[in-house]
Amino acid sequence: MKIYVLFCMLLLMLSACSQNEQWYSLEDFSKVKKIDAHVHLDTERSAFVEKATADNFRLINVSLEVDDGWNDVHRKYKDGLHQHQSFPKTVDMITSFAVSDWDDAYWEGKVISWLDSCFNQGALGVKVWKNIGMVSRDSSGNLISIDDDRFDPVFRFIQERGKTLMGHLGEPKNCWLPLDSMTTENDRNYFKNHPQYHMYFQPEMPSHEDLMAARDRMLEKHPELRFVGAHLGSLEYSVDVLAERLDRFPNMAVDLAARMGQLFYQTANDREKVRNFFIQYQDRILYGTDLGDNGERSQENLYRNMDENWRRDWEFFVTDHAMQSNLITQPFMGLQLPKEVVDKVYYKNAVKWFGMED
Repeated sequence: MKIYVLFCMLLLMLSACSQNEQWYSLEDFSKVKKIDAHVHLDTERSAFVEKATADNFRLINVSLEVDDGWNDVHRKYKDGLHQHQSFPKTVDMITSFAVSDWDDAYWEGKVISWLDSCFNQGALGVKVWKNIGMVSRDSSGNLISIDDDRFDPVFRFIQERGKTLMGHLGEPKNCWLPLDSMTTENDRNYFKNHPQYHMYFQPEMPSHEDLMAARDRMLEKHPELRFVGAHLGSLEYSVDVLAERLDRFPNMAVDLAARMGQLFYQTANDREKVRNFFIQYQDRILYGTDLGDNGERSQENLYRNMDENWRRDWEFFVTDHAMQSNLITQPFMGLQLPKEVVDKVYYKNAVKWFGMED
């Protein structure tokens, strides 16, 4: 009898060890090396990087053009370069370029010269933002589209240098809905506070489908260009639709930045579909948050926000806990992805898609 009891205990112990080898736990958060592949450090202070280091994160800092043309590009890149040079083992950087001088005859040469200098300083790639397609216009008043032939030499140069194009092109599909019809609280709050980007009230502007079609035409012209679609490639509303694009464009990956609410929403409605998507496309998804630091908030507030986001997401991906989030109104359950999938999403895919040193 004693031998039987001991045998059963041994089986239970072996089963527990097997479970531990298959899944991560909440306690593993700071033990596992991770990359947040989409942050914005618009400051020279080191608080964000110090917190990331303590939590075992590397960072990819992303520059972009917002509304001040080359001044935006240079200022944001300068902050990113400072962080990279101060913490070369922790912070990598993505540069950008402006289209504010689009009609200048020397625009392409200026952009390529600028990108070349950034690559020589260690930039991993280039970010294009939603102003292309939604805000920026040429001198005739026409919106500049990402599939315009004028971009072709720039994108060829990025490809030839072995770098990656990151694209925030378009907005969440909720952007074209009234506030009370949006599926997530994060979208509802964003477009309430940024009505200039709320396309429901601007029917003369391109549709979501128009913007995705322009992005797809650009990818068709540059099939060898490594492309990371920021914010789930602006196809955050459906893992089925996103899967179709990933099948269509094998050199396309996506990051998760600022779109966890849309994942939670889909998980609340069909957890297995979302879980199966992550397992099937485990080599094409990069963890990113869109978190940042502009030097204005207190360190305590900054760290609280980082913890809330990073630890919530870790719980979602590594456990099967019942969860709630202020991003949506419904309860949902964590995906509990296998360790090998978590390692890819949180680390290996960023190394691969951005050509980082491991």
